[in-house]
Amino acid sequence: MSDIVFNESNILLNVEAITSEEVLTIMGKKLHHLGLVKESFVNAVISREKSFPTGLPTSSIAVAIPHTDPHHVKQKTICFAALKDQVDFGVMGETDVNTPVKLVFMLAMTEAESQLSLLKHLIDLFQEEDTLMMLVNETTETKIYDIISSKLNLSDKGGE
Repeated sequence: MSDIVFNESNILLNVEAITSEEVLTIMGKKLHHLGLVKESFVNAVISREKSFPTGLPTSSIAVAIPHTDPHHVKQKTICFAALKDQVDFGVMGETDVNTPVKLVFMLAMTEAESQLSLLKHLIDLFQEEDTLMMLVNETTETKIYDIISSKLNLSDKGGE
């Protein structure tokens, strides 16, 4: 998965937001500013999250993995955000059920196969409580980059 652009620029720490839509807007605009997604990406990811929520309660820290269709993406990438305070996201596969999310992994993939492979690695990561705790408590983009790139087998700092 080394063709995925992921580096310190894709990492947002201490993000302040009240709603999931605010979180998605901040993250999507960051990816657009970096030239990795099309202008349509932000609205598309917000719309998809409303129809198909991506919040995942884990045994320790709830996460969300928002994403949208590949035609809104210029280059495969991940944006990671650690939220200052928990923000409610709809629970994946549930109707009208929310979970208080602290970590968000926004995916922007150019084809479905890449997304499925990445999702498998993410699900493995989400089952590691110690890793989630490190991501919540870490204060530097470099350390978070090291943790995530190691866990997701992202071998280089694409895009730098």
